[in-house]
Amino acid sequence: MLTKFETKSNRVKGLSFHCKRPWILASLHSGVIQLWDYRMGTLIDRFDEHDGPVRGVHFHKSQPLFVSGGDDYKIKVWNYKTHRCLFTLLGHLDYIRTVQFHHESPWIVSASDDQTIRIWNWQSRTCISVLTGHNHYVMCASFHPKDDLVVSASLDQTVRVWDISALTKKSVSPADDILRLSQMNTDLFGGVDAVVKYVLEGHDRGVNWASFHPTLPLIVSGADDRQVKLWRMNDTKAWEVDTLRGHMNNVSSVMFHAKQDLIISNSEDKSIRVWDVTKRTGVQTFRREHDRFWILAAHPEMNLLAAGHDSGMIVFKLGRERPAFVISGDTLLYTKDRFLRFYEFSTQRDTQVIPIRRPGSINSNQSPRTIVYSPTENAVLICSDLDGGSYELYTIAHENIGRGDSLQDAKKGVGGSAVFVSRNRFAVLDKSNMQVLIKNMKNEVVKKSVLPVAADAIFYAGTGNLLCRAEDRVVLFDLQQRVVLGDLQTPFIKYVVWSNDMESVALLSKHVIIITSKKLVHQCTLHETIRVKSGAWDDNGVFIYTTLNHIKYCLPNGDSGIIRTLDVPIYLTKVSGNTIFCLDRDGKNKTIVIDATEYIFKLSLLKKKFDHVMSMIKNSQLCGQAMISYLQQKGFPEVALHFVKDERTRFNLALESGSIQIAVASATALDEKDHWYRLGVEALRQGNAGIVEYAYQRTKNFERLSFLYLITGNTNKLSKMLKIAEVKNDVMGQFHNALYLGDVRERVKILENVGHLPLAYVTASVHGLHDVAERLAAELGDDVPALPEGKVPSLLMPPSPVMCGGDWPLLRVMKGIFEGGLDTVGRGVADEVEEAADGNWGEELEMVEVDGLPNGDVTAILEDGEVAEENEEDGGWDLEDLELPPEPETPKASAGARSFFVAPTPGMPVSQIWVQRSSLAAEHAAAGNFETAMRLLNRQLGIKNFAPLKSMFLNLHGGSHSHLRAFSSAPVITLAVERGWSESASPNVRGPPALIFNFSQLEENLKAGYRATTTGKFSEALKLFLSIIHTIPLIIVESKREVDEVKELVIIVKEYILGLQMELKRREVKDNPIRQQELAAYFTHCNLQLPHLRLALQNAMTVCFKAKNLATAGNFARRLLETNPVVENQAKAARQVLQAAERNMTDASRLNYDFRNPFVICGATHVPIYRGQKDISCPYCNTRFVPSQEGQLCTVCDLASVGADASGLLCSPSQIR
Repeated sequence: MLTKFETKSNRVKGLSFHCKRPWILASLHSGVIQLWDYRMGTLIDRFDEHDGPVRGVHFHKSQPLFVSGGDDYKIKVWNYKTHRCLFTLLGHLDYIRTVQFHHESPWIVSASDDQTIRIWNWQSRTCISVLTGHNHYVMCASFHPKDDLVVSASLDQTVRVWDISALTKKSVSPADDILRLSQMNTDLFGGVDAVVKYVLEGHDRGVNWASFHPTLPLIVSGADDRQVKLWRMNDTKAWEVDTLRGHMNNVSSVMFHAKQDLIISNSEDKSIRVWDVTKRTGVQTFRREHDRFWILAAHPEMNLLAAGHDSGMIVFKLGRERPAFVISGDTLLYTKDRFLRFYEFSTQRDTQVIPIRRPGSINSNQSPRTIVYSPTENAVLICSDLDGGSYELYTIAHENIGRGDSLQDAKKGVGGSAVFVSRNRFAVLDKSNMQVLIKNMKNEVVKKSVLPVAADAIFYAGTGNLLCRAEDRVVLFDLQQRVVLGDLQTPFIKYVVWSNDMESVALLSKHVIIITSKKLVHQCTLHETIRVKSGAWDDNGVFIYTTLNHIKYCLPNGDSGIIRTLDVPIYLTKVSGNTIFCLDRDGKNKTIVIDATEYIFKLSLLKKKFDHVMSMIKNSQLCGQAMISYLQQKGFPEVALHFVKDERTRFNLALESGSIQIAVASATALDEKDHWYRLGVEALRQGNAGIVEYAYQRTKNFERLSFLYLITGNTNKLSKMLKIAEVKNDVMGQFHNALYLGDVRERVKILENVGHLPLAYVTASVHGLHDVAERLAAELGDDVPALPEGKVPSLLMPPSPVMCGGDWPLLRVMKGIFEGGLDTVGRGVADEVEEAADGNWGEELEMVEVDGLPNGDVTAILEDGEVAEENEEDGGWDLEDLELPPEPETPKASAGARSFFVAPTPGMPVSQIWVQRSSLAAEHAAAGNFETAMRLLNRQLGIKNFAPLKSMFLNLHGGSHSHLRAFSSAPVITLAVERGWSESASPNVRGPPALIFNFSQLEENLKAGYRATTTGKFSEALKLFLSIIHTIPLIIVESKREVDEVKELVIIVKEYILGLQMELKRREVKDNPIRQQELAAYFTHCNLQLPHLRLALQNAMTVCFKAKNLATAGNFARRLLETNPVVENQAKAARQVLQAAERNMTDASRLNYDFRNPFVICGATHVPIYRGQKDISCPYCNTRFVPSQEGQLCTVCDLASVGADASGLLCSPSQIR
């Protein structure tokens, strides 16, 4: 049984497949009806209007309808497109067990616990017949797929077959009024529309299910007597043929298989059983642990079944439908109907070669799974799942090809899979011993080879090599040298497809395709939501593959797309040009012609074969949004431009590719403010001042226009802008333009006109206009503002422009292949463009001359003599009269020019290169990418508190960048500072960032920490050790030896932090002598330097001695003497304490301290965790904690989360290599 889809839900009581779409309806005991897509594995919809369990559900064959019947006595007809119930049929007086649509007439048949079967017309929404006769609950009723019959099963232990031919005739023949009257009478007083044809008695208990055979006159039934009975009928009678016994509990549902001679039944004994109709024996049994089965459904057209149980449902197949096949050169070998067949691709000749299994021995899941062929020996290995995996070796005599009738004995053997590894040797997988057996053509073992992984299948991988598949990886293994050539982590791989040149291989799993090189070097991965079925390589190195409903392609870079949709799944055998050869599920060879233009075009772009791209653009109908967005995404907007007629899209593509002239044409055609604004921004980025000016003029953007004239140093036009502002009575505009011009008198005049006399006075006196200042002072009288004394005023004068006048100097580059070649694409289009160029562009394109613009000047507003009341119709800027000399520096954009200017594209920022290349958090922080740095630290060390690292992140970022100011009006330039830079380094190769933290600094800090500890400055020492442990995650070292030193430093610092924290805490708890002694005792168990250990022991000895704990003090004295103290006072005190303790080995108070039992100290609670007790650790500093601290912040390093998963400290590029 191959499970295709499984759901978890309430008990499933009714199921129905849609005949065309991959949908299944499941009605639940909770009253909900679910609509699932079993191919995608998604819930599409749910319908919940029934009150109580829904036991029956059925899709209509052609309309978007389904019917349901439930324990609320209601039959509901639903439209699944509008997601609503259309109407409810009322009439049954008890639970409704099953409902079913008729395949032709507008009828529904329903079975109910009210002991009746009713037939309804769903178009007139009436009950047209009531079938009475059963004297207990009717458990199911269904129409015959072709004849006018209904079969029903009841708990009265009978199966009844009803003849409804009279009902069919009545619905077909038009009746006159008298007939209709008599018909009403028969309807009222019981008619003869449906009569019992047969009553089948034979079950000893109530019958739960009965169903017709799709084509033969057979009925199958299942009952509470645990038996499945097979019945045959003819025109006059029906009789029992056989009984199938095997179920251990009530049989709940039973039906015939649509394609094979099988009966499928399920039962409350938690099993599904498959029976052979011809032999009347059980073939297979599938069991569930805890769930009773209630219902079965078969797909009307496909080899699919579904079963509903207590906790959901399963959709399954009984056997594989994939034919086994292998390709060798121009030949396809495949199995069909117990024969091995040859198919030649070139001639499309199909011949039968040899029978491969004796007739009658075929079984649902024992058909061949794989075939392997050795062309030189003309030998075939056929593997199947028989006996847990076996193979058969056939040698084909040349005279047999074409006859294919002589049966030969195959050489057989047991093995998970078998493949040829050379001309006359094949490898057989021995799963139990994790080895392969190499055999010769006589089926004798030549040698054995142990595999490097626990493989459950092997695949061909070239002569002498095997591809071994394990659960989560594939390994390339050389049988001669017995070495692993490649290893790749993958999902569970089902099929392996090698390219024609054996340079690439596609690994196919259920939903993933992985493309690798022949040495298993990963190239790309593709994820599919629908199951992947097969694949083949075309001649260009593109992988073509099929899913359940598409043929798709995958390019070498991982780009994929759909070639065409499929109605039924196919299995690709070969791709040749535009032709795909494939096998269908019936084992028939088919050819499909495809349109390969799209993927060949993308492949040519990828391989930079631009001549191919050119010819394809000229000759093929490539268009559509998908192609345009693909070109845009891959950085070819200029190519995309040639596919586009829509002006908005052309404008966007032109801006993206920097084609400013095309953008101008599109903006002119669209003439929208937003487009002119965006054009101005791009032209400004390219330094094309003429077009910027034109764009600002079109949108009447006076402020930007003034600023443009300021930065380009165009004082003539600035003074005209001043006059325009004056005419428009725009005071702010006047003032700004005067400021830009540096015209102080004008500024004073403006301030005076608007009544700002004090400001006007200050401006005049500061800038030395004494005559004006005196006049204003007279006007102001006593209100003259006082200027601050002793301060030198700074003048508000405009800066000098970097460049005066024209456009920025542009890089002259050669025309790209596309610009030149595409000028002639589609002559018709080109003619239109040229016409346009002659028509409108004649005037408008002169705008590129900064002064020679037809629209390019603004004095007409003044010369008209009228105040420019913004007259929208006239355009406001029609200034043809002006004749200004052109400025020669700016190149003219003429239509015929062959060379042109292009702004260089900006490169990738160095900080981005650092981030892309590195997995080291310090380098991400240096690049300014703090978020990824924090994510890396969280993944590597479990760090969740980044507050202590904030300043370090900022320092790293600041320290790896330098800043230059080129000149006052330009923005500051940021430069990346690289680690290990030298003058000989290539300018195009970027080194890693320079870091301000290094290992030697930490060593200095460690020594300072030791000194502070020795002198008893514990708070200062603790700060130093904490700074070290906070800096270590952001340290980078080069060699593996240094990595070990960094890791060792973490342990050293952690011990000191823990010890010092306990010592500082001891000094705080003066009122608790027992806790003081315990903390002093634990301090002696930290891994300290010897001088510090002696001081800790002396301290603990003193504290315990004073508290009359002589035995414990004696232990510390003994440990102190064992260290051979060099300070005489220490040794003397220790000897005295030891003597006192030996005289009186007692402790006045009991401590939580046992020096005989090894322990570690909890970093948070500071209690001992003795050997054998459970503990958890900090993923960074490795401090131990009691289990209750899980998820808390580590109190020692103050960074990581206790007990978090982490991959470990990464502080060197050598660890990654």
